[in-house]
Amino acid sequence: MQKGMYSALFGALSQEFRLNIIANNLANVNTVGFKREKTAFADVFTRFASDYVDPNTSLKPVVPWPEANLVSETRLTGNYVDFNQGALKLTGNSLDVAIEGEGFFKVQTPGGIRYTRNGSFARDPVSGNLVTAQGYPVLGEGGPIELPETGQIVINEKGQISVDGDIIGNLAVVTVTDLRSLKKEGENLLYIEGNKAQEAPLENALVKQGYLEDSNVQVVEEMVSMIDTLRTFESLQKAMTISQEEDQKAIRDVGTTR
Repeated sequence: MQKGMYSALFGALSQEFRLNIIANNLANVNTVGFKREKTAFADVFTRFASDYVDPNTSLKPVVPWPEANLVSETRLTGNYVDFNQGALKLTGNSLDVAIEGEGFFKVQTPGGIRYTRNGSFARDPVSGNLVTAQGYPVLGEGGPIELPETGQIVINEKGQISVDGDIIGNLAVVTVTDLRSLKKEGENLLYIEGNKAQEAPLENALVKQGYLEDSNVQVVEEMVSMIDTLRTFESLQKAMTISQEEDQKAIRDVGTTR
């Protein structure tokens, strides 16, 4: 198999991965608090050097692949979450809350603590707790926040919750020491991967009652990326076809050599 086939193959797989990311972004353009994902590519020299134990002194590959494969593989480093702020939309609902600037709401799930920017909350009719759309308790500084059945709910800019003038709790708005450690889990929730980072209280959090944060997906930008990805994928497919035809021709020529 020619080196060009490896390059085109890994390139096509990378573009397929990128296309899936774009499709998921577009599917969540109207999801409250959704943060789009992007793919990242490294240049050949940087990734080639990082494939060695010590690029300055060692030429021993970490992975036991033929060198030709290693050099020609497309350098897709993965995907990451874009945490840029989405636009804030006025709803007037007293239990709709948005964070302006950095920070996350804390949520208790069966799998542990999770983080979200989706502030579309409600009162659970059974427990009385403030919960997400999925029914997960929203955490305050002392645990779940219990709301009375009736009363005027006011949430100030620091996240303090009061009902008819009586303070009943504070929303736990936190940040994470390394945003790159946050991974998506589904249901618009994030978790800290391994022990790569820790949460920290956000003293200057700005909370806005009666607002929700829109998705930060830019439809036009995503559509342009999708068209570019599809064209690149088609070009790589054509390159693989040409490489395969050349291999078949070489086999036929060898077979007829006397």
